[in-house]
Amino acid sequence: MSSVDPRRALPSIDSLFSEGAVAGWVERFGRKTVKASLREVLDEIRDGAPGPGGVPVEAILRRAEESLSRRARPSLGRVINGTGVVLHTNLGRARLADEAVAAQTRAAGYGNVEYSLAEGGRGSRYDHCAGVLCELTGAEAALVVNNNAAAVSLCVNEFALDREVVVSRGELVEIGGSFRIPDVVSRSGAHLREVGTTNRTTTDDFRVAVTDRTGLLLRVHPSNYRVEGFSSRPSLQDLAALAAGRGVPLVHDVGSGLLTRDLLPGFPPEPAVAESLAAGVDLVTLSGDKLLGGPQAGILVGRADLVAGLRRNPLLRAFRVDKTTLAALEATLMLYRDSDLAARRVPTLRMLRETADSVFARAAATLECVGAPSGPRGPLVTTVRTRAVVGGGSFPGFELESAGWAVGVDGPSPEAVAVACRDGVPPLIGRIDDGRFLIDVRTVGEGEEKEAASRLFEAISQVGGVE
Repeated sequence: MSSVDPRRALPSIDSLFSEGAVAGWVERFGRKTVKASLREVLDEIRDGAPGPGGVPVEAILRRAEESLSRRARPSLGRVINGTGVVLHTNLGRARLADEAVAAQTRAAGYGNVEYSLAEGGRGSRYDHCAGVLCELTGAEAALVVNNNAAAVSLCVNEFALDREVVVSRGELVEIGGSFRIPDVVSRSGAHLREVGTTNRTTTDDFRVAVTDRTGLLLRVHPSNYRVEGFSSRPSLQDLAALAAGRGVPLVHDVGSGLLTRDLLPGFPPEPAVAESLAAGVDLVTLSGDKLLGGPQAGILVGRADLVAGLRRNPLLRAFRVDKTTLAALEATLMLYRDSDLAARRVPTLRMLRETADSVFARAAATLECVGAPSGPRGPLVTTVRTRAVVGGGSFPGFELESAGWAVGVDGPSPEAVAVACRDGVPPLIGRIDDGRFLIDVRTVGEGEEKEAASRLFEAISQVGGVE
């Protein structure tokens, strides 16, 4: 009987590097990464006690290739959004326009981010989007930072450091991820002065609260909830008049960033940037990646003297926006020079404005083209009417009639289908509603329908739902 340990028959790592396939891996992944994957596979085989016949080199290489694929897979990647939530925070909120994606690619190399081509010397990154923002909003000046929380924090720190910020109690909102307005104010170096009650605040409440210690008045749009019934708050015009009379700035955090209301006809009232400035607000802050449909950014527009002060604030360095973000934002804003063009080219607006009948037609046509899988009782996937939402803290409680695909209750487990869809490449994210797994086609991008349907059918097949 042979006493030779079969693990001794395993090839060495050096000998595996002489295999032709490995040379290609080295070029793609690097020698160190390939070596780590080969060692990982050999260690797994040794721990598993290979049989007397050993393990063929082909099998070792196949397992090593699978290991390399896992190592090369990025943690952040593309998914297909079938949830029916247009601005899905967990999925990156706004889907960028093609023009914005192209602009990011152009800006990824060297660019004039802080270089003046006219003067041949140092420039400012904050000049790049300012002109088009002023053009679109009517503001005197504009500034872009890395998100809207940073924009609010910068305002508080600049105008109310060691002073008071007056805010209505009904506007002390949590803006997601446990970031709350009171915390933003206090961590920015100011003291919060609450006025009024949760449901009712008056101009007199603000007037009484304004003292020599007041740094600014802050109006916050409660984006992710609604107060209904017996409620009221001062108009922007009244607050602006009070702020001007007392010599303190009025800052309006509109949050979601709708430039003008006519962009979303038929939707509930939402504060528009241009309207706030016209009402006398000194500075308006908004997000770039919500209703504006651009990249994550915080945008400030308003009085030139106030923006100049913000540009000198040392905190601006910490809130500095990246060059690719500026490029994508500028490309998005340029589309808004023509509202019809923006409605067609900005994916967020296009998804929100698409009629339910149009979504249904896209969904039905895709099923007819690709061919829905069948079970013992007929098709497992059917086109159905659904309800979608805006998301991103915008239009709380407002639903959109929509359409998509449903895996019938006679089909495989909706939980199992959801897992199989997420495990695919690219992952397809849907939702479970009333015992069915749903894909809402409103949020499936134009041109992604067949890919999404195929991914859904593959998932159903994997969990054993196909006849």
